[in-house]
Amino acid sequence: MRLSERRKAMGYSQEKFAHALGVDRTTVSRWERGETTPECVHRPKMAELLRLDVTELGTMLARRPAHDAQPTKPPSRPVHGSGESDDMIRRKFLRLLTVSGALTALGTEAADDLAEAVERGSADDYRRMNAHLWQVYQLARSKRSVHEVVQGQLDALADALKSRSAGRHAGEMCEAAGDLFQLSGELAFDSNRYTDAAAAYTVAASASDSADAFDLWACALVRHAYVDMSEQHFAEAVETLDVARTIASRGDAGLSTRYWVASVQAEAHASLGDLDACRRALDEAEKVADLSGPVHNGGWLRFDGSRLAEERGARFVQLGRFDLAEEVLRSALGSTALAEGSSYRRRGSVLVDLALIGAERHDAEQVVTHGREALRLARQSGSGYVARRLRTLRDGLGACGHDRRVSELAADIGNLQAT
Repeated sequence: MRLSERRKAMGYSQEKFAHALGVDRTTVSRWERGETTPECVHRPKMAELLRLDVTELGTMLARRPAHDAQPTKPPSRPVHGSGESDDMIRRKFLRLLTVSGALTALGTEAADDLAEAVERGSADDYRRMNAHLWQVYQLARSKRSVHEVVQGQLDALADALKSRSAGRHAGEMCEAAGDLFQLSGELAFDSNRYTDAAAAYTVAASASDSADAFDLWACALVRHAYVDMSEQHFAEAVETLDVARTIASRGDAGLSTRYWVASVQAEAHASLGDLDACRRALDEAEKVADLSGPVHNGGWLRFDGSRLAEERGARFVQLGRFDLAEEVLRSALGSTALAEGSSYRRRGSVLVDLALIGAERHDAEQVVTHGREALRLARQSGSGYVARRLRTLRDGLGACGHDRRVSELAADIGNLQAT
């Protein structure tokens, strides 16, 4: 069966099926016509409704609708967007992982026998280009706009890694791969494509391991822990972060890696309701202030402690300590770093936390003021992260649901999710 046939067989209209998934009916229609594919976040619930396991669902979704079986003009090259199939992306990841691992295993002598040594500038070129792409990603209002150029860089790096002349500098090329796959994972994560993000971070960790790049390796694990937390697997995130802390301890003591690990550990502990462990982790993270000189590289490692005030406030919100959270968050919102137009993700996150505090206090004015601004930022930037935070806010609006403005805000957040 195809998706539409299975849906009908299970007794769902498009409208009822969409309602059960929390999406718009037109979204289901586009899935059934093969114009887009469901994101990973929707698939477990879809499988449950259709009485399939996730693998069976993936196989069914891979079948094109009959009217679209023979496209008249296939694209000249794959379109690498959020609709690309998970399977295609994983194959690309596994291909590069296999190649990079094989080159590392060759050893220096065997690599020298393969071909003339590759120019060192090749690896340096990838390193410089990766650093540039991180800057573009950080400045881009819509993170999705960066996807195509990152995918092109991945293709080029894959070709370089499988080249017979790359053996001598396989370690450096693996380090470049570990860097670039973390950025690819960030793009997937921001689009709520958790399976793709986890695959990218896994490859990044493996490539970084092959290159003995401990700080890069630890950062890949930190990002993987974010995937765990987004899927409510907080205990698994704590385990991953414990490993990241151990690996970071073998890295450069002048970098902020271990302190970033601690700040994310605070979030995981807060999610588990452990106030004491959360505070200890935050206190450890604040030791980043004791470092001198450049503490990060502006790419895969950007932690400098400047966000710790807003993060401490967010952790207190998680723990239900609104008395501790609000003053910290308002101070952070007024800082230069979070000024209007500076950082959509950071400002949006603080606004959502302040709106959540308003909801807990039944303060509809605070909810609407901060929630509306966060919603505007999510629409302008296309940030999946801010959208996820807004869905958390919507789930907590029940106490203020009698206020018309709050109800309208909740509906608008729902429409944001559907699109």
